[in-house]
Amino acid sequence: MKIYLIDSSARKKGSTSRLLAKKLLEKIRKPEDEVLYRDLDDEMLFVSGLTESGMKIPEDQQTDEHKKMFNLSDKLVHELKECDLMIISAPIYNFGPPATLKAWSDLAARVNATFKFSKEGKRIGLVNDKKVYIVITSGGTKVNGEDDYLTPWLVKTLNFFGIKDIEIISADQMALDYEQSIKDAEEQINKIS
Repeated sequence: MKIYLIDSSARKKGSTSRLLAKKLLEKIRKPEDEVLYRDLDDEMLFVSGLTESGMKIPEDQQTDEHKKMFNLSDKLVHELKECDLMIISAPIYNFGPPATLKAWSDLAARVNATFKFSKEGKRIGLVNDKKVYIVITSGGTKVNGEDDYLTPWLVKTLNFFGIKDIEIISADQMALDYEQSIKDAEEQINKIS
């Protein structure tokens, strides 16, 4: 099995979301599994300078920056399509996703690669049959509460790609009771078979 682990926290050391994602990986990984790791804080580019919608720019009109962006986008699409299972770790920053996670979704959303349009204009996801675990952490925001814009956005984005089998593991409101939040998340991980 190919496991795709994506960390999106801007914190390299002391990141709770990274730590919990690693614990989850250790729980589900079998010796024969292949793990592909992507730290979005290392190499993420933001979609910019587009001349057309939908990440389409004729090759002869692409700048060096465009070529760099399309090269990374091609890699991200390939990684997404080739994996069997994903783990995405995501802290809630100011009620929403880290900018790098939003940039990942923008670069991975490629027409006729990760989604397409029907004749009626309906979007159809092309990345099916994957299990995704989302590890979400927050200081004060309640996961799936009224101020949580990360969780519904990320679930909607994955659904847009065609991914429906999603499980959320959360350590939320850590500022209120850090130990209990971590304990709750670890219990959620331990229940995974």
